[in-house]
Amino acid sequence: MTDNKRVSNKQILDKINDLKVGDEGLNALAIKIVSRMVKLKSMEDWFDHVNKSEIAGSVAYCDLDLTEEEEALGEAAKLMTLMNMFQEDEEYEKCAIIKGRMEQVNKILRKGNK
Repeated sequence: MTDNKRVSNKQILDKINDLKVGDEGLNALAIKIVSRMVKLKSMEDWFDHVNKSEIAGSVAYCDLDLTEEEEALGEAAKLMTLMNMFQEDEEYEKCAIIKGRMEQVNKILRKGNK
């Protein structure tokens, strides 16, 4: 029964009867199983909550140990995407702001290519 195949309730009950576990032992086992499942669900909820927090993202991002050039490339990609969106929406004031930031990023990239 441990080969990850589907098991019927009858097979489970037969296996429990083979172990000669009485009602008291069965109840204790059920309590342990439910308790463990609740703990796992609580841990999963906690992990999801922590993972969605702002600090988790920044900590995970810091663990990448990106070089200045790699960070600049990522920023350039983001800025180019935003520029395309704003051009399509004809939001030219935002395009001008992005263009200024893009010039700063390009300086970093040129410095890295020397």
